[in-house]
Amino acid sequence: MVSRLTTTLLFLIALITPLSQVQAADSLTVEADRTELYENDTLTLTVQSTIELDFSLGDIFNFNMSDLPMPDLSALEPDFEVLARNQQYQVHSSSNAMFADITWSIQIAPNRTGELEIPPITFRDQTSEAITVTVKPGGPDQADGVPRDVFIELSTDKDRVYVQEQLVLTIQLYFSGNLVRGELSEPEHATAMIEPLGQQREYRRTRDGQSYRVVERRYAIFPQQPGELTIDPIRFEGQSRDPQGKLRYLRDRAELFDIPVEAPPASFSGDTWLPARDLTLEESGLPKDLTLEQGQNLSRTLSLSAQGLTSEALPPFDSQMPDALRSYPEQPERQTETRPSGLYGRLTQTEALVGVTPGTVTLPEIRIPWWDTRTDTEQVATIPARTLTINGNAVLAAQTTPDSPGRGDTGDEMTDSAGSQVSGSPAPGDGGNFWRYVAVVLALGWAVTTAVLLRRRGKARATPSEEAARPDQNESASFEILLSAAANGQANTPQLLLHWANRRFRPNHFRTLTELLAFLGDPELSQQLQHLQSLHFGRQHEPDSEQHSWSGDALIARLKAIRSEAARPAKPTDSLPPLYPASLAGRS
Repeated sequence: MVSRLTTTLLFLIALITPLSQVQAADSLTVEADRTELYENDTLTLTVQSTIELDFSLGDIFNFNMSDLPMPDLSALEPDFEVLARNQQYQVHSSSNAMFADITWSIQIAPNRTGELEIPPITFRDQTSEAITVTVKPGGPDQADGVPRDVFIELSTDKDRVYVQEQLVLTIQLYFSGNLVRGELSEPEHATAMIEPLGQQREYRRTRDGQSYRVVERRYAIFPQQPGELTIDPIRFEGQSRDPQGKLRYLRDRAELFDIPVEAPPASFSGDTWLPARDLTLEESGLPKDLTLEQGQNLSRTLSLSAQGLTSEALPPFDSQMPDALRSYPEQPERQTETRPSGLYGRLTQTEALVGVTPGTVTLPEIRIPWWDTRTDTEQVATIPARTLTINGNAVLAAQTTPDSPGRGDTGDEMTDSAGSQVSGSPAPGDGGNFWRYVAVVLALGWAVTTAVLLRRRGKARATPSEEAARPDQNESASFEILLSAAANGQANTPQLLLHWANRRFRPNHFRTLTELLAFLGDPELSQQLQHLQSLHFGRQHEPDSEQHSWSGDALIARLKAIRSEAARPAKPTDSLPPLYPASLAGRS
């Protein structure tokens, strides 16, 4: 019993002996658990030393963990990374002296392939011998007969894409044992827009006869510049326990092959570049017989849906209507749905239409060109022109036609159907006043007709180039919508800017926001758009950070200044590099 207490006390004292009382080490040995490994593997170094102890009981109360001895591991850099370390002590006596056998277990990972040397490790005045290890690229395969503890596999749904086309990246992490801790990096790129596709999946799968747990994540990537899309390597670091309860360090790294990114085809005829797997345009709300009464209102809904695009990338509908109809559009609704195959964007626009003038009226055709990424061809989504018949309303006609003369006492007033007095109508028998009114009406009609003829003559004298260079009639309305979106910091502001610019700077035709920004050459505008983009698509800022505050004053000021300038000749679109992160150009 006494012997057991003495041994326990001596072991405790050995653990808490300050470094100042540790004498010179008698020996230092270093062993590696293997000398051949793959680039993403780890190896364990076992470092052992025996030291003589000199202590007193008073040292127990002055114990400091930082005083415990540790060998110098700085020589391992830069070829190796130290991942974890721990230490154990055993105390024994010999020849009336106390000794401690110290064992350090150090896990390291290679930083490169080839023949690497684990340099001599120094502990006080003792130095170990160097060890040479071979690091092979890749990982073990079935022929090696060595099961892998962890590995990452990357795959995409296509091997080339267009600018702003959706690329689906799948990341699968295979690991064995019970995962204690793990960190799997996300794909990153300087300019591409990257969105996660739902929650990660977890399941089991057998590979090369080995059972693995699998963590699967999917991402939608929208490249914004032509060239090569290179995604940063995907990394995993973690720890797991094997069936025996032993803790193992897991580490792997995988790179995706470069994806060619092509510019929009020159043959594309649309105003907005829309690369999608599928796109549909629908209309609802019109009566089946396409007739309505004068003064009656109906609700017309237009829906644009695209598989492989976000809702912000879809262009707004043209709101131009014939004079016989009054249009009262509601705020457009944009929704982006996450599906296993990628993102699904939807734009819905509802407007109330009121028949004003009896007769027939034609709703213009709606055409939206888009690029079918499955067949690599241009397609056009169309809603044909609709001819509505507006029937005259007898009640409205009666309200706009003078009633029969009343029985008032004076000739200058007449009584309406409600019994109230209405002044200014000709009294019965007052022929002079009646013809006077007729003359006024005819004079006004002649003046209006003359003005219309003069306007047409002016248009006829204008040259075709002058006519083409004028902003179209809906430019002002488009600009007001753009200013409202900029003031509220809406995500579809870039698309609205592109839509307005194609009306303002005719006959120029901009298919992407990158082309428009190169034409304008306005760095401040690009900076404001970049700030707006970071609010909606940034991945690294906190929700309550200052980046989430938005004031559209600066952006609105730049837009008004640009609009006030006279139209100018188009600049070569390749004269300047894009000033704006192309993830917004993808939403044009």
